[in-house]
Amino acid sequence: MTRSRYLPWLYLAPALGLLITFTYVPVGNMLFYSFHSWDGLDVTMDPVGLDNYVRVFTDERYWRVFLISLYYLVASFAQIAIALYFAVILSFNTRFKNLFKGILFFPYLLNGVAVGFVFLYLFQPDGTLDTVLRWIGLGDQTRYWLGDPDIANISLAGTSVWRFTGLSFVLFLGAIQSIPSEIYEAAEIDGANRWHQVRHIIVPGIRRIISLSFILAISGSLSVFEIPFIMTGGANGTRTFVVQAYETAFQFRQIGLASAMAVVLLLIVLLVTWIQRRLVPDDEVQLS
Repeated sequence: MTRSRYLPWLYLAPALGLLITFTYVPVGNMLFYSFHSWDGLDVTMDPVGLDNYVRVFTDERYWRVFLISLYYLVASFAQIAIALYFAVILSFNTRFKNLFKGILFFPYLLNGVAVGFVFLYLFQPDGTLDTVLRWIGLGDQTRYWLGDPDIANISLAGTSVWRFTGLSFVLFLGAIQSIPSEIYEAAEIDGANRWHQVRHIIVPGIRRIISLSFILAISGSLSVFEIPFIMTGGANGTRTFVVQAYETAFQFRQIGLASAMAVVLLLIVLLVTWIQRRLVPDDEVQLS
């Protein structure tokens, strides 16, 4: 009896050990560092209390970069809309739908660094995008896509949409396909068209996944790193909060301050998640 009681924990021990070692211990260290001044090299650390947190909220260089996240937040909502549209279309009988599924999901399989370099060439002066615009007679619309601060963040946000639409698409498609086919058949017998099925069956049926997508969109827009770091290095007004934290830690050797920035970001994501869960409770879904 006693042996069978501890047997499940024996199976869980490797996973729990990895989780604690590579998740909770680093988070604990990050929290500890945030209350100290440390360059990452010295043996000793100088306690500074809440000074690092005060600096994060009072120094314009650190809180202003949050505004850059608005570009990615808007882009993530566009990404959700595009993914939901194609998931609905391809959930019905459509020609070559397996091909389109692969095309939509393929960008998400690519490495973020590779995506950054590909779009870096796409957006460079006289690059692929400028060449295509000239071919179709829109040569006067060419811009410094990554060099102009007015449109650089829009270009980067568009790259993010291209890369992550596939993830949202797969989530939506899987949720839609989990809805019993009998519900669609009953709706067709009652005279419901495609729009009625989308409105009264699909959207209520995948509400939890839509809610999850909004959480991922908000948290992802706050923690963007790869695309702006690879493509611009944070130049021309494209520096995000995570890029700023990276530079603070590894270029300016302010590990304590960077840790405080990471803790603030973590708390914001948790707060946003809590608010979203309160506004959209995870109750049972009723199909109307």
